[in-house]
Amino acid sequence: MSRTNPHTSSDHPEVSRRSLLRTAGGLTAALAVGGSAAAATTAAAAPATFTHPGMLHNWGDINRAKVRVAAGDDPWLSGWNRLTANSHSQSTWTARPQATIIRGGTGENYGLLYNDIAAAYQNALRWNVAGTAAHGDCAVRILNAWSSTLTSITGNADRYLAAGLYGWQFAQAAELMRGYAGFDLNRFKTMMLNVFYPLNNRFLLEHNDACITNYWANWDLCNMASIMAIGILCDDGAKYDQAVNYFKNGGGNGSIGRAVPFLYPNVEGYDLGQWQESGRDQGHTVMGMGQMGALCEMAWNQGTDLYSYDGRRFMKAAQYVAKYNLGMNVPYTTYTWGSGQSCSQQSQTVIGSGSRGQVRPVWAMLHYHYGRRLLLDDKYIAQMCFSVAPEGGGGDYGSTSGGYDQLGFGTLMYAK
Repeated sequence: MSRTNPHTSSDHPEVSRRSLLRTAGGLTAALAVGGSAAAATTAAAAPATFTHPGMLHNWGDINRAKVRVAAGDDPWLSGWNRLTANSHSQSTWTARPQATIIRGGTGENYGLLYNDIAAAYQNALRWNVAGTAAHGDCAVRILNAWSSTLTSITGNADRYLAAGLYGWQFAQAAELMRGYAGFDLNRFKTMMLNVFYPLNNRFLLEHNDACITNYWANWDLCNMASIMAIGILCDDGAKYDQAVNYFKNGGGNGSIGRAVPFLYPNVEGYDLGQWQESGRDQGHTVMGMGQMGALCEMAWNQGTDLYSYDGRRFMKAAQYVAKYNLGMNVPYTTYTWGSGQSCSQQSQTVIGSGSRGQVRPVWAMLHYHYGRRLLLDDKYIAQMCFSVAPEGGGGDYGSTSGGYDQLGFGTLMYAK
């Protein structure tokens, strides 16, 4: 099938969700569902007032982790122990800020950034869950050091991956430290707006001057997630809406209809959806679960239900990816797309088995949404979630960039 005409049908109406998720604490969250299927044909508007913290974690998530860890309850305690054992989560971490980050080409140094982001995020988690000032101070030192130093991200095409991946991740740590004494939030916002957003925006508009279907779904997704995170951090409704609109209607492979081009209803009792990168390899396919998952979780915490959009199309893809990576068979349809600047046709005729079964900390977020928040039968997602629990984070899955494509610690922060 040509990528200029993606399969976008669905067999279930969209469940839209516009009322804000408000969680005052305790061990459970109240879920309000409103709106209508008719209203789902256009992107929902950004909330009139953004919820903070309201990216990957809301106050309910944080309070639940606090209470459960303090009580010594599993699986939260096991997740906490993974966090505290990670070298990046130590309050002695020293930031190594750079004026210019390079990913791709000569002089690459982007590993300095993703290691420091992991440290900022993990120390921010320790501050939020345990209230240890040393960790809050460490997170703020890292955030302030970079916002006072970083002025550009460059390199070959991979600079767009750096701006996307590290944009949405960096914003998570800042959101968790919002209001902390000594944190220069305004300067951090300026860095996000001036260094990260222009590259995020340019990629979605121009795709590095290539055919719009040339780049894999993850390229779009990380830049969409960065734009959404920057919108939330900066209370910028236009940027938030930009990300939501692209998810629903974008022309690149990160939009939901192109990221999940083929649907397979009722395969052994479960609806499945083929992921755009499934013919490539499984490492990047599982990465996609983390990138789209982060986008959906951020939107959820601001009152927008992308998880359920288009008949829960993303859930079908996650079930498909989980099932295959658990060692089971899934259907596969030849995937064809336009590549390069000329949109020359390329095809993948079989599913890619490379990196099959690779562990990445992306599944807890998905299972605890579909299986626990919504009480749906997410058989394969659940099996994958528990087979890799408790989840760690950056530094627990190797030293190369793939181990830092997701922030992790979902067992600690999402278990319900």
